[in-house]
Amino acid sequence: MSKFWSPFVKNLVPYVPGEQPKLTRLVKLNTNENPYGPSPKALAAMQTELNDNLRLYPDPNSDLLKGAVARYYGVQSNQVFLGNGSDEVLAHIFHGLLQHDQPLLFPDISYSFYPVYCGLYGIQFDAVPLDAQFQIDPADYAKPNGGIIFPNPNAPTGCLLALEAVEQILKASPDSVVVVDEAYIDFGGETAISLVDRYPNLLVTQTLSKSRSLAGLRVGLAVGHPDLIEALERIKNSFNSYPLDRLANVGGAAAFDDREHFDRTCQLVIEHREWVVAQLQAKGFDVLPSAANFIFARHPRHDAAGLAAKLREQGVIVRHFKQERIAQFLRISIGTPEQNQALIEALGEL
Repeated sequence: MSKFWSPFVKNLVPYVPGEQPKLTRLVKLNTNENPYGPSPKALAAMQTELNDNLRLYPDPNSDLLKGAVARYYGVQSNQVFLGNGSDEVLAHIFHGLLQHDQPLLFPDISYSFYPVYCGLYGIQFDAVPLDAQFQIDPADYAKPNGGIIFPNPNAPTGCLLALEAVEQILKASPDSVVVVDEAYIDFGGETAISLVDRYPNLLVTQTLSKSRSLAGLRVGLAVGHPDLIEALERIKNSFNSYPLDRLANVGGAAAFDDREHFDRTCQLVIEHREWVVAQLQAKGFDVLPSAANFIFARHPRHDAAGLAAKLREQGVIVRHFKQERIAQFLRISIGTPEQNQALIEALGEL
């Protein structure tokens, strides 16, 4: 009964995640999950942790996983923040670092959770239009702001912003926090973590859900100047004293340490992405250049919503967004070779 709600709740417009269908026979290419399983070493570490110690609270600081992240990226542990998936990390960032008098800037076509967080925390924002090629233009962000956030590669477009362009945005707003959301960076981009020691206003977020195939574990992270990390720790410790459980700590650490599995599976996704792009282009699709584990494509002679519905009838699920500028695009996750083949064959039927 809504009469018991706090007043602000009725005005919230929650984020709508991609469908998680109950049918198992579907070819599921709508939520950007990795088609290849987690590191066997991560699974073994979690199996070992399934013991009587689950009656005990986990390490509240997650030192094991922080150490693994710090080693991997060549930073200090006090430059690393951890949370339940990058969505929780982003929530703390919006709450603790992006509530200011000037508007927050982010792309008009971007991760649709950003305006949701703004509604939750009462943050005013300015959605900056992508250019005609659906790219971020750094010059558009060189204006007064209370912070900047953008995914790189962007989502749902998959387009990558070069590291020099990220640096251009940082230089133009030295007094604002610039958050680079790198959920998909490992599929063809170069992380901005290499810049955090030179730019104290830079915060980089990542997730173990995509390139490390641990979406079901819910682990996200941020890397930046210790002052930014301290703000997030203060928020976290006022919100949830034990955010990462024992399995997440050991599994996440083992996943970061297993570089061989990580490199191999990322390369497979990249190779299969290029195959899917070539197949779609041969069928007349326009495909935006992608550095992610998904592609964004439209067909000049077929309505995207209609295509998505017909693909579903063929047992293939892709993501369609109703937002005006991108209503004729489909976002298609890269699957296994068999799933990708099923997509192309289903399109052939249509």
